[in-house]
Amino acid sequence: MLDIQKIRADFPILSQTVNGKPLVYFDNGATSQKPQIVLDAIEKYYQEINANIHRGVHTLSQLATDAYEVSRGKVQQHINAKFAHEVLFNSGTTHGINLVTNGFASILKPGDEVLVSSLEHHSNIVPWQMLCEKTGAVLKVIPMNEGGELIMDAYDALLSEKTKIVTVNHISNALGVINPIKYIIEKAHAVGAAVLIDGAQAVPHLKPDVQDLDCDFYVFSGHKMCGPTGTGILYGKEAWLNKLPPYQGGGEMIKEVTFEKTTYADLPHKFEAGTPNIAGGIVLGTAIDYLNQIGFDNIQKHEKELLEHATKRLLEIEGLRIYGTGKNKASVVSFNIDGIHPYDIGSIIDKLGIAVRTGHHCAQPIMNFFCIPGTVRASFSFYNTKEEIDLMVEAVKKAKTMLS
Repeated sequence: MLDIQKIRADFPILSQTVNGKPLVYFDNGATSQKPQIVLDAIEKYYQEINANIHRGVHTLSQLATDAYEVSRGKVQQHINAKFAHEVLFNSGTTHGINLVTNGFASILKPGDEVLVSSLEHHSNIVPWQMLCEKTGAVLKVIPMNEGGELIMDAYDALLSEKTKIVTVNHISNALGVINPIKYIIEKAHAVGAAVLIDGAQAVPHLKPDVQDLDCDFYVFSGHKMCGPTGTGILYGKEAWLNKLPPYQGGGEMIKEVTFEKTTYADLPHKFEAGTPNIAGGIVLGTAIDYLNQIGFDNIQKHEKELLEHATKRLLEIEGLRIYGTGKNKASVVSFNIDGIHPYDIGSIIDKLGIAVRTGHHCAQPIMNFFCIPGTVRASFSFYNTKEEIDLMVEAVKKAKTMLS
């Protein structure tokens, strides 16, 4: 059992008030809060070892380089990548997806097909649309049902020898539905297609095993798993990373430069041009250590209880509908109340100290499917409590009364 009060004491921001009320932070799907150990690690880096990496012979540069590469190793171990050089640091999930789409511009030809799901965040739709416009490839969409689940029979029918890459999220940011990605990967590989998994919403809740999944690419952001903003990871199988061309040109990613020809560095540096977010990369390793110390089995058990409690309590409110009712879900509840705009609910409960997200959650195709402008999304983390959920429910009831 988790000692939730002890865990909450690790997060300074959770003890503050908002609009005179104790903060109830239920916008973890957008970004997680940071424990003191992460905040301290950021300060320690800049106070004690601030230097550029991979380039200097002096002591501080070597210390910074060592710490950065130790963090890469922590990520490798965390996701069970085969090699450390399959782990690429970047600024976040969006950066990682764009790196892959840029590489596939040299692979796709007119008539090839790219499959995305109807559950995707815009950052896993727009780059592929841009790629298809550039290459003449065709974008096809895996449909969803009323429960927010992907229709696997339709997916099977879409796959063909024309399919070159399939890209889906592990967990929907808007609905919390967990997709059957292992099945999706196996089926895609059977027709020779590569697979990219958007794990941005998954990594706060579970440990992805990229070798067991057998995905070709897996991307996620550090700031959603207690790490700093501006940090992210692209995992790619060695063979694929060797096949793709560099995403950016500059320092660090070269082996030799002349005005006649440039040769590129080996992995991972081929894809890490310029000075990176060194502090962020190092401290992402600190955040991963913190989460593993708590234990992902413990995290999943506690968050499952929060999800069940929130679902039960919210459905007590007449006229409230939850979107995303599939069997397998993460700790996200997305809902509306008949006749009330989600923005109005979010604005009122903010005055009561409740932080939720309202709108389309960068997933407009999902909202179009349900014919709604958006939802109220409450996304929970391991440091949240059932008592906080009860406060949210009472706040939503008050908002309903005021707006009806």
